[in-house]
Amino acid sequence: MTIYVIEDHPLMREAVGMLLLRLRPTMAVIELDRFGLLQAAIAEHGEPSMFVLDLKLSDTTGVPGVCQLKNMYPLTPLAVLSASPSGDWEGQCLEAGADIYIEKSVGSVEIGAALKGLMLAEDSFEETQGTGQKLSKRQNQLLLLLNKGLSNKDIAEDLGINEHTVKVHLWRLFRRIEVKSRTQAIFYARQQGLLPP
Repeated sequence: MTIYVIEDHPLMREAVGMLLLRLRPTMAVIELDRFGLLQAAIAEHGEPSMFVLDLKLSDTTGVPGVCQLKNMYPLTPLAVLSASPSGDWEGQCLEAGADIYIEKSVGSVEIGAALKGLMLAEDSFEETQGTGQKLSKRQNQLLLLLNKGLSNKDIAEDLGINEHTVKVHLWRLFRRIEVKSRTQAIFYARQQGLLPP
């Protein structure tokens, strides 16, 4: 497993690298300070398992960097790190294909929880590949809980996971069933007979 951290601030880059190694000691973390170094790094260190991308770099800024990365690696999980409040860029980044948006100001515990949530969601996503099932057990659970009208916090408590993990699971679910909201997800689940009558 190789994770690429593309962040131009040295302390932030090293801190994220250490957080990732603490979460998965057996993986390789490749730290880059510019987007333009990515292709050479992948040629040297191998295919990516995940990306952590700073939203504002010296050679790419904002959503175009997210779009470019997702065009190159559409199936690879992508966490966007940003100094900007989530209200400024989160929606655009998620629309462009990012799996999660993390504000740098939240601190190391929250950043670590968000990255762990993305890894756990990706693990459960991979487990469903090749099984012939459209949705995983976790995704079916989410649909049932959404149908009950539960908030992310309530879903997290019910499933024994953190809110960041819930957000990632929901994002993956929405992408899997090609919807953009909870209401659309519930409508889809009813149409497919995935909810009790």
